[in-house]
This record gives sequence, structure tokens and C-alpha cells, in this order.
Amino acid sequence: MGSVVQLKKRINNSYSELKDSVDDKLILVEEKIKTKLSSKVPLVEEMTKYHFRTGGKRLRALLTLGSAKLCGYSKGGRDINLAACIELIHAATLMHDDVIDKGEIRRGKKTLNNIWGNQSSILVGDYLLSRCFEMMVEDGNLEVLKLLSSTSAEISQGEILQLQHKSEVDMLEETYLKIISAKTASLFASATKVGSILANQENKIKEALEFYGKNLGLTFQIADDTLDYNSELKIFGKEIGNDFYEGKITLPIILLYQKANFEEKIEIKKFFDANQRSDVDLKKVLSLIKKYNIINDCYQKAKHFISLASNSLSIFKDSKEKNIFLGLTSFSLERTF
Repeated sequence: MGSVVQLKKRINNSYSELKDSVDDKLILVEEKIKTKLSSKVPLVEEMTKYHFRTGGKRLRALLTLGSAKLCGYSKGGRDINLAACIELIHAATLMHDDVIDKGEIRRGKKTLNNIWGNQSSILVGDYLLSRCFEMMVEDGNLEVLKLLSSTSAEISQGEILQLQHKSEVDMLEETYLKIISAKTASLFASATKVGSILANQENKIKEALEFYGKNLGLTFQIADDTLDYNSELKIFGKEIGNDFYEGKITLPIILLYQKANFEEKIEIKKFFDANQRSDVDLKKVLSLIKKYNIINDCYQKAKHFISLASNSLSIFKDSKEKNIFLGLTSFSLERTF
């Protein structure tokens, strides 16, 4: 137990260090978000404030602020405005996600659609996206506008691709990577690239940070999907099985189906073809995941993206900010929250 607690303490350091390094600006990001949530319609304010009260790591905003600092941006508040913008894009996609996935709980609390219904949740998500575009226009940089608008489109396409392959237990790994690249990694990539744009860095710096963010995002999502089946981490209070109950096909299921024998394949397919899955079904899948050492396989695949992310930072001189970003690659894989 002691070694596990030590590990948790160690891997949380890079996230905490990033947060501490831009803490003064993160407070202003939160204030900016609150300002942008204002509406003449009371229900809009009620729903958006409820969503943001449920918390979150603000990792995408932190990446925007951190990359701007890494690239030497110091004057002005554009990094604050765009970090808030990126968080609002993320919030909007979560609202839409919960409707599509019929999600009922997020971060331990009821989802918006669970309380106010699907129609209101979709429209409030759209409202946040419209506020984002206002902020992009206010920023006045066409490169930023093009980047974030194309990212919003890519996220939507990723969602559609996932719907297209819903319940396909024989999904190709390549398809899975396309989905998470669009749905998750694209916004990570934009968050890190924005900082270099604000600092007027040359293209090779912009490309390096965009590549870093993309591979960090892939690692982050693979870890997130793997945590959902990692019963060994229940000591940290992580609820497992949410993706399974929602019928999502993620990397652990894809790798499990590849390794399973004929009878097990039939059973796995039956679980995901059903309208609902039970606790007994989950226990069966977890036992198969343990049997075939799937958790380890997932982490091994994620390490490839860690290497790519870390290598892309070689273009930067040694600094506190660079070391934090290097540490985040391991944090994204090994985190337990």
C-alpha cells in the first residue's frame, strides 16, 4: 500500500507544479468563465453555473497558460481569455457527450441532461460554443480563430465517428485512435499550440507544441479509458465500469476482443449488443481483462505516445516550464483521477 501511495504523490507533482506556476492567471480564467456564463435567460445561468461547480482539472486551460509561459508570452491577458475559451469548448462538448451517451453522472454529480433534459442541455452547450466564438473574434487573431474553429469541427466529427462504430467490439485500433484523436487530442493540441501563437513563435515551435499536445491528449484518453476497467485502483475511490454500462467501445475492450477465445468473443459481443449491462456482466469482463493482462497492454500502447510527446519538447531549452511539460506526459498515463 505504501508504495502505491508514494506513486500517487509522485505522479501528481507535475500537474500541481503546472497549476502553481500559473495560479494567478488561472484565478483570472475562472473569473472570465463566470463572466461569459452570464445570460438574460435564468435557466442558462443556472445550468452553466451548476456544470462548472462540479469541478474539473482545468487541464486544457492550464496547458494554454503553461505553453504561453514556456514560449515567453508575458504581457497582456490574451492567454487568460483563450484559456477560458478552450475550457468553454471543453464544457460544451461534455454537455453534448452526456446527451449522446445518456450519461447520468459526471464527477460524482448528476449531469445536466439528467436534471434538465436533453433539449436544454444541447442548447446550453451550443450557447457556450457561441460565447467561445465571440471570444475568438474579440482576440482578433485569424490564426487562433482558424485553429479553434477547425478544432470544434474536428471534435464533432469524432463524436459522429464514434456513433458510427457504436457497439462494434471488433473495432480496429486505428478507428479507435481516430476517434480519440478527434474528440480529445485535438483540443489538447490546440491548447498547447495557442500559447506559441500568442508568443509569435516560429512555425517549428508551433508544430512541436501542437504535436506535444496531440500525443499528450492521446495518452490522457487511453489512460482514462483504461482506468474505467482497472479494479486494482479502487483504493483511490475511482468508480469503474461507466464506459461499460454506457456501451462504449474503448481500447481495453478492443484489445480484450482480439485476445479472447471464440466462446469469450461471443459473450463479449452479447454484452455490448444488449440494451443494458449488469454488474454481473461487468464482473465477467473484468475477470477476462485480468486473465489476458489487458490493463498492461493498454499502458504499453500509451507509452508510445508518451515518447512522442516527450521527444517533441527537445526543441526547447531546459527550463522549469519544459520540465513540468515533460512530467505531464507521465502524469497523463499514471494518474488516478
